[in-house]
Amino acid sequence: MKILLLVIGKTDAPYFVEASNEYLKRLSHYIPFEMKVIPDIKNVKNLSIDQQKEKEGEQILKQLAPGDQLVLLDDKGKEFTSMQFASYIEKKMQTVSKRLVFVVGGPYGFSEQVYKAALEKISLSKMTFSHQMIRVIFIEQVYRAMTILNNEPYHHE
Repeated sequence: MKILLLVIGKTDAPYFVEASNEYLKRLSHYIPFEMKVIPDIKNVKNLSIDQQKEKEGEQILKQLAPGDQLVLLDDKGKEFTSMQFASYIEKKMQTVSKRLVFVVGGPYGFSEQVYKAALEKISLSKMTFSHQMIRVIFIEQVYRAMTILNNEPYHHE
């Protein structure tokens, strides 16, 4: 199984880029993991929120291949502890033959088409984080899950 993290818009803050790259490097020892950036939608000032979500949704769905399982990072999704998330990843490693695709949506969430295409939704917190910050948090949690599954000392209970 491979994991793909799809995100809308590039990260400008160098400290987020640096932190993401550090965890991506660490993760490469455990599982194929890729983060792909979908460019920001142009001329958003001329679009309604629904139009913006539709355009972002089209771009998200274009990235999917047959056999991919789509999981949305959504504030209304299921919450996990780090140990539960590790178990979730372990189950997915046994059942997903292609890619497990996680998506961080744009500032207004996802279009109806993306919600319909998704297998499930996961929430990383009841709190709201910036779209740049959530990337680092998610990648770190996947790394943490892999260390838990490999009985390594990174995670402490």
